[in-house]
Amino acid sequence: MEITLRQKEILSQIIEEYAETASPVGSVTMAKLFNVSPATIRAEMARLEGLGLIAQPHTSAGRVPTDAGYRYYVNNLNNTSWGVREDAARKSLERGTHALDVRVGAQSRADAAIRGAVDSLVELTGNLGLATIGGQLYLSGISRLFTQPEFVDTRRVQSVAKLLDELEPWLREAAPGEPLNIFIGHENPIGKNSEVSLIISRFKSPFSDHSYIGVLGPTRQNYSRVMALVSHAGQVLEDIL
Repeated sequence: MEITLRQKEILSQIIEEYAETASPVGSVTMAKLFNVSPATIRAEMARLEGLGLIAQPHTSAGRVPTDAGYRYYVNNLNNTSWGVREDAARKSLERGTHALDVRVGAQSRADAAIRGAVDSLVELTGNLGLATIGGQLYLSGISRLFTQPEFVDTRRVQSVAKLLDELEPWLREAAPGEPLNIFIGHENPIGKNSEVSLIISRFKSPFSDHSYIGVLGPTRQNYSRVMALVSHAGQVLEDIL
């Protein structure tokens, strides 16, 4: 899929703006950020929409990322042409990773270290945190997850609850093998219609050959930040355990 650098930057800004506001992003907002006319932005948005990377939920609304848009963004995060993260975002991430280091490093027991890492991810991302501990699933932050605007619909809450019931058996059986695994929206092998993303890091531990830590949250994510935090949590635990 070929898109221009400006289209990549617009997609990135839409994803990051939507992650912050949970509201469709309009052309006027983008025009101010890029110092071009709203008409120019609308033309670029039309191209991105034609490629299936963003969508317009209502006729008069702005645009929101699609699962395909998130996937394109995630796949290209390490591409230097994608754009440079702002200093404020970098500093925020550094504070987050430092908080993880301090909280996990202060624990003398393995189970406490794992729980500390999960609880830190909840606080830092606002998502549900999870980890496999000796074949069992530890969850934290369910109430935080369900306060997010996506879950005012009780059917979505029920769908996520069903996904959580099936998550530990699926992790044990499927054993995702990448150091960092990202399942976005319909890509989730369980709960395809839950409209949530599962971001998990595999790490080595004495408890199991397949130990994982990560988060479950709405597809509306600041993926660059969340992926970095989850990856760091997995590395910290592997170093300690």
